[in-house]
Amino acid sequence: MSKSTRNSGKEWSAKDRIDLKMLASQNTPTRVIGLKIGRTEDAVRTKANEHGDF
Repeated sequence: MSKSTRNSGKEWSAKDRIDLKMLASQNTPTRVIGLKIGRTEDAVRTKANEHGDF
């Protein structure tokens, strides 16, 4: 299981979602996206799947 991060359990802000979309469009690895926005890899994957446009 992934380690807890600074945003664990918090809602995704608009900035987090924008950063996720931008980084995903640049083919940034999930692990790196998670580190940059303070989320686990699982959380990044889940949010990206919820918003299938990434």
